[in-house]
Amino acid sequence: MSTLATVRDGNDASEPAAAEQCATLAGDLRWFAIQTRSRHEKRVTAGLREKAVEVYLPLSSADHQWSDRRKVVELPLFPGYVFVKIAHEAPARVPVLQTDGVLGFLGVRGVGVPIPDEEIATIQTVLREKIPVEPHPFVQVGEKVRICGGSLDGLEGLLTGMEGKKNLVVSIDLIERSVAIRISGFRVVPVSAGPQRTCQTENGRRVLAVQ
Repeated sequence: MSTLATVRDGNDASEPAAAEQCATLAGDLRWFAIQTRSRHEKRVTAGLREKAVEVYLPLSSADHQWSDRRKVVELPLFPGYVFVKIAHEAPARVPVLQTDGVLGFLGVRGVGVPIPDEEIATIQTVLREKIPVEPHPFVQVGEKVRICGGSLDGLEGLLTGMEGKKNLVVSIDLIERSVAIRISGFRVVPVSAGPQRTCQTENGRRVLAVQ
């Protein structure tokens, strides 16, 4: 199971210096998941942006009906989680942990485990293209497929059936959350043969049409 780093008491006066150090740290930047207090995802996101920390909060639209009105609101796709892109070194975590509403990093010993870039990129692509998504039980194993053509060309996930409909399930493994995307009508190709597998139909490569 993932563990959380506890938020340690710190001197507020040191916060700007810590943020500056985070911004200037050498090394590759990686995505990490942080857990927030309940309903604090947007507040945490705003606080991190004020510190110049790269942050990503996936949002999905939902219809809410009140007694006198109906409104479309944007809600966190993964409630309780926000993603930050920072250096792996410990000083880079300081301004994040000192942000109001942050409970800690997910990962072994609470220091955070990097999330593969492609997992975040997949979620970003789906939401950017305004593809309808719905919650799905977490899926971690199984044969992957790749979508061929269209706005989701190259997107990979697990092909599943739900109530007779075909869905592509994409997951963020570290937080054990998945969402399903309706892909009826798209062409897909198995990717189990390795990275050389493409969406081309020539030379005997197998392409599946999802009906």
